[in-house]
Amino acid sequence: MTLPAIDWRTPWFAPLAAVGNEVEALVRDGASVADALNTCGGPVRFVPQEALPDREPYEAFIFRTGCVPTRHNLHDFFNGLMWLLRPALKRRLNELQAAQIAQAGVGARRGPVRDALTLFDENAALLQAPAELVQALRERQWRRLFIDHRALWARARLELFGHALLEKLVTPYKSITAHVWVVEEGAAPDLGLSAEGLAPKPFLPLPVLGVPGWWPANEAPAFYDDAEVFRPRRERAGRRPEIIAM
Repeated sequence: MTLPAIDWRTPWFAPLAAVGNEVEALVRDGASVADALNTCGGPVRFVPQEALPDREPYEAFIFRTGCVPTRHNLHDFFNGLMWLLRPALKRRLNELQAAQIAQAGVGARRGPVRDALTLFDENAALLQAPAELVQALRERQWRRLFIDHRALWARARLELFGHALLEKLVTPYKSITAHVWVVEEGAAPDLGLSAEGLAPKPFLPLPVLGVPGWWPANEAPAFYDDAEVFRPRRERAGRRPEIIAM
């Protein structure tokens, strides 16, 4: 495998750049993704995918052994970076996945908690922001979020966590959308995640290239007029109020 070019200067990759550049360089020199990640130390050991027994679930194996089966591809490259950069959060997700598997096994469907955990692991972004921005995002009021309150983004912190989300952004396109988890100031490194809090899937959709300063085209207000990307909130009969994780 040859890694595609990764621009570590972009706003979404810059927080990963120090470690990412180091691992990327080793892979380009011929190391496997697993071996390159292992040179950085960390809370787990990265092993070849073949180390995963045929009938053992991936998450259960990580929980039991402290080893992460890692394929030689871009998806697992970013997964490994998150284990290095956000170890407490990755470990908490794994604990919750393993607990769900121990309780219910692995069926044709994941169930609501495992489904939410997978969404978080693959596509989450962590947002700490002024209340006005959070409210506008909750209501899908895109022009209020990105134009009227544009200056407030200077006080926001958006961290992309999901490794599938990061993989997509190697070749960015307008419709890439994160599942946002709103973070309260002073939150624990594992965000206090629980099965009960995750089950309702309390995520908020955010087209990440709409974030001010993240994409040159969004300097034009008309950028946000694309209803295929910036979709209005749909109310459903009997809809329960959204729960925002804090």
